[in-house]
Amino acid sequence: MTRTLIVVGHGMVGHRLVDDIRARGRPSDWRTVVLTEESEPAYDRTALSSYLDTGSASTLSLVSEEFLSDPMVDLRLATGVATIDRQGRKVLTVSGTELYYDALVLATGSRPHQPPVPGRDLDGCFVYRTLEDLDAIRAAAVAGRPGVVIGGGLLGLEAANALRLLEMRVHVVELARWPMPVQIDEAGGQVLARLLGKLGLRLHCGVAVASIEAGQVGRVSRVRLTDGTDVAADLVVFSTGIRPRDELAASAGLEIAEGGGVLVDDYCRTNDEHIWAIGECAAVRGRRYGLVAPGYRMAETVVDQLLGAGELTFAGADMSTELKLLGVDVASFGDAHAETPGAMELSYQRNTAGTYAKLVLGADSRTLLGGVLTGDASAYPVLRSLVGYELPVPPEQLLGYCGGRSAVSS
Repeated sequence: MTRTLIVVGHGMVGHRLVDDIRARGRPSDWRTVVLTEESEPAYDRTALSSYLDTGSASTLSLVSEEFLSDPMVDLRLATGVATIDRQGRKVLTVSGTELYYDALVLATGSRPHQPPVPGRDLDGCFVYRTLEDLDAIRAAAVAGRPGVVIGGGLLGLEAANALRLLEMRVHVVELARWPMPVQIDEAGGQVLARLLGKLGLRLHCGVAVASIEAGQVGRVSRVRLTDGTDVAADLVVFSTGIRPRDELAASAGLEIAEGGGVLVDDYCRTNDEHIWAIGECAAVRGRRYGLVAPGYRMAETVVDQLLGAGELTFAGADMSTELKLLGVDVASFGDAHAETPGAMELSYQRNTAGTYAKLVLGADSRTLLGGVLTGDASAYPVLRSLVGYELPVPPEQLLGYCGGRSAVSS
């Protein structure tokens, strides 16, 4: 007998779950109803700035024609969920439609966080999360005029690239002393900052926003920093982190982790045996994951249970990343910040080439625990594959493979 699966949310992780069920299951296993607030099917959020290059959502789409025409998939766009009735095992949409489920997966993602900065609600302030956000930013942008991105992490630098594509003069404000502080260390971050400066970005690191000021017409005109600097701004984009969309789960009485996120176990199951949560809205044993790769792993874990295929669990995820930010290679892998007791750091910086490489070694000075690459990430695939193993060559020689000689600190 065909059962009904309802998936709330059609982002990258929700789409991966539905696609995996289609690929691995039999047509008679599950009829899947996908409910999403957005007006577009799933798209690649990690490459949003390319939308400004093409102006076409289709270039980012993750959805095939086969998916849209699959009779066992019912994709309902612009359809939010108002409530979950756990006892009756049904959801009520915002429009008032009741839908019954045998299994429910929450893939509601996250929302952008906006710090309580005075002036954040002024005309000209935006967040950077959806295609609709980019449409609004593009409509407000004026080539040659200044734009400020608040937040210098992964998404903040992606937003900065978006403004750069719109030919604005871009400033980035980051509270940490260097950009991308979660992924890379200070030395690698300083190299990245110099490379981004050469591309025309003006970085303001180690400082916060005190207020956003309006001009004569009540629109954003400048950003005041805590060091007293005033930065002219025609528009401001907030990219200061995300918060899990867990309000639907909370209103249904599902457990929420401390700090937010739907609390789930190693199977991504909530305290209701018929409901799972995956992606940025989930907190596996209390831990949240902000990258898409762990979300895909969560989706795979849930599909395994829905199809009765085995006992696959989500036992954490590799948080390694390799990307090109505004044309600059950046990668981090393993214990990039040398948090393992007894870890040692071996690093090399080549100022003329604008490259930086660091290896994190275990207390035996031979086992690779992690590392950081900035400016040239060509060694990333090899280095990542060696994490957790004793190096086949002296670490100085391996670091030379990354682009030069080494200096050691502990």
